[in-house]
Parts: sequence; C-alpha cells; structure tokens
Amino acid sequence: MTSQGAVTAADPGAAVTRRADARRVTGRSARGTGRPGRDKGRQRLEILFFVAPALALMAIFVVYPVFSAARMSLYRWKGFGPMVDFVGLDNYVRVLTDDVFTDAVTHNFLIVFASILVQLPLGLALALLLNRRIRGRGLLRTIIFVPYVLAEVIAGVVWFQLLQPRSGLLETMLTSVGIPVPEQGFLGTPDLALATVFVVLTWKYLGLAVLLFLAGLQGVPDELHEAAQLDGASWWQVQRRIAIPLIAPTIRTWCFLSMIGSLQLFDMVWILTGGGPANATTTMATYLVSQGTQRSNFGIAGAASVVLFLIGFAMAVAYQFLVLRRDTKADA
Repeated sequence: MTSQGAVTAADPGAAVTRRADARRVTGRSARGTGRPGRDKGRQRLEILFFVAPALALMAIFVVYPVFSAARMSLYRWKGFGPMVDFVGLDNYVRVLTDDVFTDAVTHNFLIVFASILVQLPLGLALALLLNRRIRGRGLLRTIIFVPYVLAEVIAGVVWFQLLQPRSGLLETMLTSVGIPVPEQGFLGTPDLALATVFVVLTWKYLGLAVLLFLAGLQGVPDELHEAAQLDGASWWQVQRRIAIPLIAPTIRTWCFLSMIGSLQLFDMVWILTGGGPANATTTMATYLVSQGTQRSNFGIAGAASVVLFLIGFAMAVAYQFLVLRRDTKADA
C-alpha cells in the first residue's frame, strides 16, 4: 500500500474533503472558461450602443442622400411633382459630355495638385520655423491659424470686398505704388480668376497644414536632435534627415485631407466668383448646385453629384492602398 492510500485509509473524511474541493475547483474552472464568450458579447453590445448614434447620423445624412441622388439622376425632374420621366443614363451622358463639367473636373484637379505643390512646402517651412525658439512664436502661430477657424462665408465676403475692381482695398494699394491691375479685377479676368481663388484658399487653409506639421514636429524626441547635434549635424541636416522623415505619416494624412477637400470645393468659389467669369472657376460642386438650384435640372445635378462621389471615392481608395497602406502596416 502506498503512503497516499495509507492516509486515505486512515482518514476517509480527508479524502472526501479533497474530492469536494476538486469538484469545486473544476466547477469554477468550467465556469471561468465560459466568461470570455460572455465578456466578448457584452463588449460588442457596448460598442454597438456607443456607435449606433453615429451610424444612424451617417445613414441619415450620408447614405440616404447618396441613394436619393442616384435615384434622382435616372429621371428628368424639375424639382416638383413625382419623378415619373425615367431617362436612364441619359443624364450621365449629358454631364460627361458637357464642356462646363469637364472644365470643372479639370479645375478641381488643378487645385488638388497646386495645393500639394504649394501648400505642402510652405506649410512645412512655416512649421519648421515655428518649432524653433524665436521671439513672438505664439503670436505668429495665432496669426497663421486664425484664417482657418474663420467661417468660409466670412472669409469669402472679406476677400470679395478686398478684390473689388477700382474700389477694393487691395487694388487701391497696388495702383498707389504703380503696380498695374486688370481692368476687370483679379476675380473678373478669366485668365487670373482661378489663380486668385487659389491664393485665397491657400491663405484660408494653410493654417491647418502648419498646425498638423507642428504637432508632428513637437512629437519628435529631443534626444534625437541632441544626438545628431553632438555628431556635428547642422540644424537643416537634423530637420531633413530626422524630423521630416519622422512626421511623414502626418504629411501623408494632410495630403489626403487636402485632396478630398479640393475635390469638394464649393463655399469659397461660390462666394468669390459663383463659378465665373465664363466658367473659369467652376468646380464640380458649383456645377451641380447651379444645375439644381438655378436651372432646376435636378436630374443632371444628381448625376453630377454621383460622378463627384465616385471620383472622390476612387481617389480615396487609391490613396489608401498606394500611400496610407504603409502607415497601417507599421501600426499593425
């Protein structure tokens, strides 16, 4: 007989106690294995509870309007009465063959590329400057960022008044120092109107680029700067080889926001020029609004809005896979 058997024979009550304890431990273990499933279900319910309001708002203000515009684009409709004049894809053919709309697409893409080519280096240079310890740094940051927080309507009206021909403050100042100005003004000259609008857009939205880049630069550890300076690197070498590469994800994110915003451009153009003169500043958004509200061609406006949505969606997906994919892989 083993020693364990001897103990059991000597004390049968102890053996019963040990078996009861073992059953309780086994029961607790079995119950414990069931908790992760219940916890996951509870977490899903909590996530659904907090996400449901956002999903509902998105369905009401994004998904439903998109489907409504798609349905509207299949009819010839003037905005009153039921939609009964079904025309199929005829509205899309009219939109895609309209020179005004194709020019609007060109204007949008010109603003996309100009924003990246001009605002990116300018915003990065200002962020690098404001990241240094200079006198009046806080005031300079405020001056640069204030235009971005102004409402588009306010900023547009102010610039519209400044750029008025013969009576605007800007043209008065230029003529007073002998600089010639166009007879119809900067906004009234077709060859200069789009460039003038872009200058106003740069003034308005440059603050966002500076803010994002500055936040990224301030996240770069000081130890890296100090180590590079101890190795004899100049300030520009530190920025070019350490700081700028480390904020590359921030730069790529800003480029994405700038691209989508340029495709959806409406407010500033509508206030400054209304798409004119001679459709020189028309964008896809101003085109569809003009067709819908001014000409009551809601079917054509719906087709233009669907085309705008598809272009923006395609560019967003392409940018995600070609550019932002490296950031998601790095986070994973």
